[in-house]
Amino acid sequence: MPEPIPESTTGLLLSGGIDSAVLLDLLLRRGLRVVPFYVRTGCVWDACELNAVRQVANALSEVHADLDELVLLEMPLEDLYGDHWSVSGENVPDETTTDEAVFMPGRNPLLLLKPALWCQMHGIGQLALATLANNPFEDATPEFFALFEKLLAQATGGKVEIVRPFAGATKSDVLKMGRHVPLELTFSCLAPLHGLHCGQCNKCAERRLAFRQIGCDDPTRYANSASRCSVDSRISHGSGR
Repeated sequence: MPEPIPESTTGLLLSGGIDSAVLLDLLLRRGLRVVPFYVRTGCVWDACELNAVRQVANALSEVHADLDELVLLEMPLEDLYGDHWSVSGENVPDETTTDEAVFMPGRNPLLLLKPALWCQMHGIGQLALATLANNPFEDATPEFFALFEKLLAQATGGKVEIVRPFAGATKSDVLKMGRHVPLELTFSCLAPLHGLHCGQCNKCAERRLAFRQIGCDDPTRYANSASRCSVDSRISHGSGR
């Protein structure tokens, strides 16, 4: 079950994917004012994610009054990542790969830094993200987030708590929680084609299997509707990436 969030206002790292969309709805239904953030990195999925973020936010703002305007921040990674698959679009982890294959060096600290600083500078005491259980990466552990909070407080003299309400949840748990959310508007693909999910990458496989596991029709439009992603145990559905 989601963990309690005591503050009346929270920031939220909104990626446009299923997990962060459901978390946005959950926070708003709890009566919180939410300031959503999207960090543009220059990765191949940026445009599709940002479009999904705006569509999800617009849809939920029609139901909830306490959703602030999207805060768009820039953290370009091309100079750091070079020809990494996330920037080049080449050799993208496909449906046969494990979650570890989608590793991006320092991804969470890079994505968290500017939103956390924005929150600190604007008097918001917490920043939420939709990291799931069984995330295999070292920058998604409780120890990492505690250290990040400590370093940020030391650097700024103010505290921003990183909250993870879905830390004990799986992708299937989140889908069950968010059946009423317009999930057809969300986007989670590593190699989008013409604005659609490719249907063949690691994240498309994770997405398809999660819908199948809860016995729900997948509303996603895939570029290759004939493609069928693997549903074996190599995909753990816990990365939240």
